[in-house]
Amino acid sequence: MALQDFAPIGALLFLASAVMLLVVFISRLFGPYRPTARKRAPYESGMKPIGPAIRRMPVKFYLVAVLFILFDIEVIFFLPWAVAVRDLGVYGLIVMGVFLFILTVGFIYEWKKGALEWE
Repeated sequence: MALQDFAPIGALLFLASAVMLLVVFISRLFGPYRPTARKRAPYESGMKPIGPAIRRMPVKFYLVAVLFILFDIEVIFFLPWAVAVRDLGVYGLIVMGVFLFILTVGFIYEWKKGALEWE
């Protein structure tokens, strides 16, 4: 693949970036801009913010996010594989076995960390 094959994509990215910058600049130039302390305050569903904005988050949220990503990736790759499994033959079966092994290692990690235990 030559570099000129990517020229339309580069032109599209450049054009989109230029339009984005132009719109932001024009809206900033001609739009109303009257900042106040109330407008600059963080939005908390109409309530005044309580405590600092940076708080420690429990590790449980991280583990649930990793679990979601594991199952999301599994679905994304298993469905097309299931459609084309006959065309792929033994090689496709071996590759999917390796992929399933990697997912199983991630699942066992989640299980050992206690992400599947709900309180």
